Amino acid sequence: MATTPSKLAAGAPFPDIRIAQVGGGQLDPASGEGWRLLVVYRGKHCPLCETYLDTLNDLRDEFDAAGVSVMAASADPLDKAQAQVSAQDLAYPVGYDLSVAQMHQLGLYVSEPRSPKETDRPFAEPGLFLLKPDSKLQIIDVSNAPFARPDLASLLKGVKYIIENDYPVRGTLD
Repeated sequence: MATTPSKLAAGAPFPDIRIAQVGGGQLDPASGEGWRLLVVYRGKHCPLCETYLDTLNDLRDEFDAAGVSVMAASADPLDKAQAQVSAQDLAYPVGYDLSVAQMHQLGLYVSEPRSPKETDRPFAEPGLFLLKPDSKLQIIDVSNAPFARPDLASLLKGVKYIIENDYPVRGTLD
């Protein structure tokens, strides 16, 4: 039987997880400063992720101008993550070796590879997390398929609105 991921609560603190970072160091989204956007992608094997990461790269300066630092992470091993960063010339921090336990802690769906050609380990389906300066979750978007993800240009517009208007966290009524 599959393990059910825990559901993160809107407005709750982001889990205290650290993810190894390509180039050294660690991603530590919960301890960062300012607004932060973490995009979890499936891995180098996913052509839709490549397009999504390119779009995020194209919009990075606009996110920066809005006061939002961006980062991405996957379960890929270092060699695949490094290859992804190099091939796409990604200009934001990228984490690797996201564990299944961390995926579950983030409330992500986890898939097994369909074949060895895809990848050699379980991987996270897409997730996106916008953290406020106090490290609480403003936006949580989790999908169980590579085809359903937020449009990053629309998200950027929304994030600007949230910041400029002190828009409250939504979805907090139990």
